[in-house]
Amino acid sequence: MTKTVPIEPGWCVWITGLPGSGKSVMSEALLRLLAKKRVHAQLLSSDALRKVLTPKPTYSLEERDSVYATLVYIALLLTENGANVVIDATGNLKRYRDEARKQLPRFFEVYLECPLGVCIKREVKRGKTYMAPKQIYSKALRGKAPTVPGIGEPYEKPFNPEMVIDTAKCSPQKSAQRILKSLRIETKKKR
Repeated sequence: MTKTVPIEPGWCVWITGLPGSGKSVMSEALLRLLAKKRVHAQLLSSDALRKVLTPKPTYSLEERDSVYATLVYIALLLTENGANVVIDATGNLKRYRDEARKQLPRFFEVYLECPLGVCIKREVKRGKTYMAPKQIYSKALRGKAPTVPGIGEPYEKPFNPEMVIDTAKCSPQKSAQRILKSLRIETKKKR
């Protein structure tokens, strides 16, 4: 399922999915494609934000509520001022993403569908963590990280996202191209 949305500056794309589904890699690929079209977008990573807001994270429900509310508020400020935003965040509860949809008029949700087993294998192998905590699934499976979405906490899939991408089958580059095409971003041509 894909919706095509003509979009003007001040848009927000939220890339969501389980940890290890490819959100950070996909976000980086999308930012590179946008840059080639001379379209600037600001990356908002929940892991980077968490390093500032909660340097010793507990991943409690209250902490998550605060982190995601802050993430959406920053996205709102940026988009209201004409900046484009790419959110790289699990947003494990649907209400976090629904709040973004409610507040951001030009909102595009991309759900990265990926089997938990594939996410676990990727997380074990990955070298670059994009500020995410390391070994989260192995810790969760040993009972040392009880709040990992998909294992100790739920990950609520979006009901009606603008796009669903199976990242077990589609490369980050091709997926980013699909997102870009669906956004139908108008770029200014040099005269």
